[in-house]
Amino acid sequence: MVGMPAPLTVNVKPAWRLIAAFAAVSLLFCSAANAMGRKPHKKTEAAAVVPAMVEPETALVKTLVEIRNNRLENALLEVENVLTSYPNFRLAHLVKGDLLLARSRPLRELGEAPNAPRERVEDLRDEARVRLARYQRERPTDRVPKFLLQLNPEQKHALIVDTRQSTLYVFENRNGEPHYLADYYVTIGKNGVDKFKEGDKKTPLGVYHVTNNLPRAKLADLYGSGAFPISYPNEFDKREGRGGTGIWLHGTPSDTYSRPPRASDGCVALTNEDLDAISKNLQVGVTPVIISEGVEWVKPEVVDGLRRELLAQVEGWRRDWESLDTETYLKHYAPGFTSGSQDLAAWSEQKRNVNAGKTWIKLAVERVSVFLYPGRDDLAVVAFDQNYSSSNLSNQMRKRQYWLREKSGWRILYEGGA
Repeated sequence: MVGMPAPLTVNVKPAWRLIAAFAAVSLLFCSAANAMGRKPHKKTEAAAVVPAMVEPETALVKTLVEIRNNRLENALLEVENVLTSYPNFRLAHLVKGDLLLARSRPLRELGEAPNAPRERVEDLRDEARVRLARYQRERPTDRVPKFLLQLNPEQKHALIVDTRQSTLYVFENRNGEPHYLADYYVTIGKNGVDKFKEGDKKTPLGVYHVTNNLPRAKLADLYGSGAFPISYPNEFDKREGRGGTGIWLHGTPSDTYSRPPRASDGCVALTNEDLDAISKNLQVGVTPVIISEGVEWVKPEVVDGLRRELLAQVEGWRRDWESLDTETYLKHYAPGFTSGSQDLAAWSEQKRNVNAGKTWIKLAVERVSVFLYPGRDDLAVVAFDQNYSSSNLSNQMRKRQYWLREKSGWRILYEGGA
């Protein structure tokens, strides 16, 4: 860390050019009550010494505000405070380098240090733009993500990854309804999203869940403080011919605070500090992870209506199976249905044969979760505990169904164990 610098001899225009490399200056002053971020943000009107272990994204924006106001000495103090707490924050080093360079010549864009690798600088520029946009973005406090229709009681939290905004949201389950807790900057695949095959360096889009917890001691340094594999490919991915494995939520190498927005081989990467924070909320085999290219925020009553609609379909399916009216029960299945090993014709034949030997069925459905599939208003994932008993057989299982909305209504596209 350097001491107090000599007065910087930079006029206003270069300072404005520097901050314009991030985003429009007029958007910096967002509402503190509605700003997105792990902690409430406050408007910065004047320089202040940032205490040890500052929140880096907020402090970075404070630095930019000081640049915007042509208070470059104060901006340098702000960024040095960030680096005191996070010495491996490469973007902060880039901003500091520009501020020092501004003492000798005008700056027209972020990352003008001589001999800097252009590809590395472009990555850091992307990170700067994304982080500033995250700070500016307002959270719709009266709205919820359309995906999260119902969490079951065991699912204490849910994660949504918005790949377009490089943001991971954490929601808390309160009586089956999601309530926003926090959000974090994330890195996704080098080649973007919509993973299809092994090695394409893309991040998948879909509804998944955490499947394991891998501690730092079992991992290479690349993965940082730990890793949480997720259930890619899911049943719908396999149906669509998507392949590949090894999609994780994980940290960053020890010499790196954060990575650019697109830098992983398909995983979702967070800072080690942020991964440690969310790991307290993750339950192996339980916590849902929805990865989407954007989040649609809607009024709670929209979610409530969709939830009631889908739960009514599940109840109709349960009732018709229990009634032993096999033909009515089979009308709940779509023409393209598969159980993974059976198509609709084979499934129907089996159900007719099995039900013909029964005199009664009782079926209970409990611990139900319901999620809309990212990018698909016509596809929903329903999971539940099924307690089945009949005149000659009883069993219990966790089941997952994919429901497809057709012209005639919702019907089951896939059914199998969860």
